[in-house]
Amino acid sequence: MDRREELREFLRSRRARVSPEEAGVARDTGFTGRRRVPGLRREELAQLSGVSVDYYVRLEQGRGGSASAEVLDAIARVLRLDEHERAHLYSLVRGEDSRPLAGHPQKVRPGVRRLLDTLAYAPAYVVGRRLEILAWNDLARILIADFPALAPEDRNLARLTFLDGSARQRYVHWQQKADDTVAFLRLDAGRHPDDARLASLIEELTEQSEDFRRLWNDHNVRDKTYGDKPLYHPLVGTLDVSFETLGLPDEPDQAVVVYLAAPGSRAASELRLLAAKG
Repeated sequence: MDRREELREFLRSRRARVSPEEAGVARDTGFTGRRRVPGLRREELAQLSGVSVDYYVRLEQGRGGSASAEVLDAIARVLRLDEHERAHLYSLVRGEDSRPLAGHPQKVRPGVRRLLDTLAYAPAYVVGRRLEILAWNDLARILIADFPALAPEDRNLARLTFLDGSARQRYVHWQQKADDTVAFLRLDAGRHPDDARLASLIEELTEQSEDFRRLWNDHNVRDKTYGDKPLYHPLVGTLDVSFETLGLPDEPDQAVVVYLAAPGSRAASELRLLAAKG
């Protein structure tokens, strides 16, 4: 991924979200003429952020050097960036929050695999870089995908979401799942712009999925780590479950995702049924 191009398009898309009225742009700013773009102009954003127009233009073009935290925080405040968008901005401008990529395949510790196996009535898997699925338990195999039957390169949440036709049935709220998936890939790409495998994945999805292409052009960034995510299985119907993402401190690029049903609920009973059938 070209960091400069990503920074330019990200800031353009965020400026377009904020109207002059929302930002409190005064009518007597001196910027006249017909507004050619939605949202804030570069000049208006520069003024509200307390920097010169020339400096902001260079920054948006990726020629601003290592901008200070004060400048980036001011821009983030005017653009109303949330914590994930702010971190993405820092990554693109200063390379912060970026971790070096290991040259070897991602490995899951034996203890983490045992943890998955102890979750007999909760679908769980380990997700790594690029949304690759690295390990799973039986219920995840039953409810999410038959991972052992897939080629290693296809054990990927983004590919499953956009290229597997059954995903729209499996994820009851597929559109939200798709939004979150693309937003996380944007975040990951900002942290690791030189990851060739990630760039190849994004290129593949862009070529093969119109939905992915549309969402990718929105430039949203987000890392959703918990929430409701009902799943559908033809044997038991819709399961009202939520998910929690548990980071692994010694493996910052890996996390355990666990789907949970409320105690005593129908979903909890159905998960036990599926586990028993294997």
